[in-house]
Amino acid sequence: MSTPPRSDADRRQLEHLLAAAVVLVLLVGAGVAGVVVATRRGPDTTPGYAQPVTAPVPADAAARIAWAAEREGTTGVPARVLVAGAGAEAAARTELADCGLSWVTLAGLGRVESNHGRYGGAVIAATGRPSAPIRGPELDGTAGNREIRDTDGGRLDGDTTYDRAVGPLQFIPTTWARFGADGDADGASDPDDLDDAALAAARYLCADERDLRRGDDWRAAVLAYNRSQAYVDRVRREAVAAAGAVG
Repeated sequence: MSTPPRSDADRRQLEHLLAAAVVLVLLVGAGVAGVVVATRRGPDTTPGYAQPVTAPVPADAAARIAWAAEREGTTGVPARVLVAGAGAEAAARTELADCGLSWVTLAGLGRVESNHGRYGGAVIAATGRPSAPIRGPELDGTAGNREIRDTDGGRLDGDTTYDRAVGPLQFIPTTWARFGADGDADGASDPDDLDDAALAAARYLCADERDLRRGDDWRAAVLAYNRSQAYVDRVRREAVAAAGAVG
């Protein structure tokens, strides 16, 4: 589909699932420090949803620009969007090393959420910003969505009555407040900026110690974005297509 149905944004819940790993704090005797014990992960319950596999992106920023230019035609993803996703993957290797995040997951989300920042006819500037702001509908409790009264004084979404999802990866203000990032190191954290949004999405997807190479964790991560199995399957189709396009 060329543009995401508004109903996806309307239904956005952005509620975290239970963490896959349960941490127990045991207090052993009086005056003895607590001991933290993590339970062993069980078998992957849905291996078919594991993140599609593709080669790691280059570590060097200049090399990632060349990498993106070579793959724009085969993937159908704008080169500037690929640069942002590749940058988030590279950053995640250090910041979120156990998560295994790949740009293909971000490409799947970006396609479904905003047609890679081109929703409503917007185009992506070299700076990584859509030519027109992308805003979801008011989260006013109608049309099946949650009611979320304004939480940021309209600073991010321009709405002082209700919150709206913002930017190419559609963050609501409260989620941005927790996971917002400065992916391009320009000193600002902006959900309208592809570099910032891609790294914030990586942080959000990898929350709760998820390993996206496991099917159950990948599915839980995408469900956290939108609690709809149909949404998960759409994102997966786009991620698989992106991975297949680069071999």
